[in-house]
Amino acid sequence: MQNSGNEKSTNATGQTFWFALILIVSLFFLWGVANSLNDILIPQFKKAFDLTDFQSSLVQSAFYFGYFCFSIPAAIFMQRLGYRSAVIIGLLLYASGALLFYPAAEAQVYTWFLFALFVIASGLAFLETSANPLIVVMGDPARAAWRLNLAQAFNPFGVLTGITVGKLLILSEVDLSEAERAAMTAVEHAAFRQSELEAVQLPYLVIAAIVVIWALLVFFARFPVIALKPLRNDAEKTSLKDFAKLFQHRSFLFGVAAQFFYVGAQVGIWSFMIRYGQLAQPGETEKSLADYLFWSLVAFTVGRFVATALMHKIDAAKVMFVFALCNIALCTLAVMSVNHLGLLALASTSFFMSLMFPTIFALALRGLGSLTKAGSSFVVMAIIGGAVFAALIGKISDVSAMNYAMLVPAMCFVFIALFSWSQFSKAEQLKQEAP
Repeated sequence: MQNSGNEKSTNATGQTFWFALILIVSLFFLWGVANSLNDILIPQFKKAFDLTDFQSSLVQSAFYFGYFCFSIPAAIFMQRLGYRSAVIIGLLLYASGALLFYPAAEAQVYTWFLFALFVIASGLAFLETSANPLIVVMGDPARAAWRLNLAQAFNPFGVLTGITVGKLLILSEVDLSEAERAAMTAVEHAAFRQSELEAVQLPYLVIAAIVVIWALLVFFARFPVIALKPLRNDAEKTSLKDFAKLFQHRSFLFGVAAQFFYVGAQVGIWSFMIRYGQLAQPGETEKSLADYLFWSLVAFTVGRFVATALMHKIDAAKVMFVFALCNIALCTLAVMSVNHLGLLALASTSFFMSLMFPTIFALALRGLGSLTKAGSSFVVMAIIGGAVFAALIGKISDVSAMNYAMLVPAMCFVFIALFSWSQFSKAEQLKQEAP
C-alpha cells in the first residue's frame, strides 16, 4: 500500500504523477511547433523583406545558434535548481520570444525577428535538456522507456501542426514576380510588407499565451520530489577531464561530425523545400507548395516506424548506410531534374532521414562507458550544423540556383554514409569483446 504522506517513497513504489506527466509530455509537441514554423517563416520573410536566399536562411542560423549557446547553461541551471525550474524558465523564454514577434512586425525590422527566434531557441534548449530526464524519473522506473517513447511520439504531431498553422494563417496566396514588385509604388510596397508581417503576429501571440498558461500549470502542478530538488548529489556529473578524454575516441568524434552534417542536411532541405518548389513548379503559390513540406514530414514520421522495424533484423549502421545512399540519389535527382519529379525526390528524402539523428546519436556513444554522459553533450551541440548549412545553401543559391544548392545536403549524406560504413567493423569488434 502506498504512503500518501511520503511523496518520494510513493514515487519509488511506482506512483505516476499523471497531470504533471501530461504537462511535460506536451512539451515535445510545443517545441515541434516552434521548429517547423521556421520553415514557413523563411519564404514569408524572404517575400516581405525582399531578401536573398542567404539572408532568409538566417532564420535558421539565429534559431540553432540559440540552441548551441544555451544547451550547456541549461544543463548547469537544471543541476543547480532542479528539473521543474528549468522547464519553467524554458517556457518563459519560449513565450518571451514569441511575444517579441509582435513589436518586430510593427517595427518591420528583420533583425528583431531574428532576435526573437534566438530567444525562443534558448527556451527550447532549456526544455529539451530537462524534459527527457524528467520524464524518466516521473514514475515507475520499469516503465521509464515507455514514458519517454510516448513523449517522443508527440513531437511529430507538433511539427505537422506547425506546418499546418503556418500554411493556413501565415502564408498568403500573393506571390509577386520581380516585375510586379518593381511596378509597385513605395506606398503599395509598404502596405504589402505590412500585411505580410502582420500575418505572423496572431499565431505567435496565441503560442505565447498557450506557453505562459503551460508555465503556470507546471508551477502549480504536483511533481515528485526528485523533480524539484537540485542535482548536487548526482554521482554521474561530468568533469572537464571527461570532456578531454573524449578526444581520444576517433569513432566518437566521427559521430559528432556526422550529426553536425545530418542536422545541416535536414534543416537545409526543410528550410528551402518551398523555395525549391517555386523553381521546380513555376506558378505554384507558397501555400500550395507547403503541402509538399507537410507530406514530407508525414513521410519522416512513417520512416521512423519502418526504420525501427528494419533495425530489429538488420544492424542499425547498415540500415543507415542504405538510407544515406538513397538520399544521395534523391538529392542528385533534385539537382538534375528541376521539375515536379525533382520536388518529389527532395520531399522523399525525409523518409530516409527519419532514422539518422537517433541512430548517429547511439552509434557515436557506443562503447564510451563512463564517458557516455559527457559525450552526449557534444553530440547535442552538433545541432549547430543547422545554422551553418542553411546559410551555406542560401549563399550557393544566391550565386547560382537553388537546385545546385541541393548538392550541399547530398555531400552531407555522403559523409553520413562514410560514418555508417566505419561502424560496420566496430560492431563486429564490440561483439567479439562482449563477455
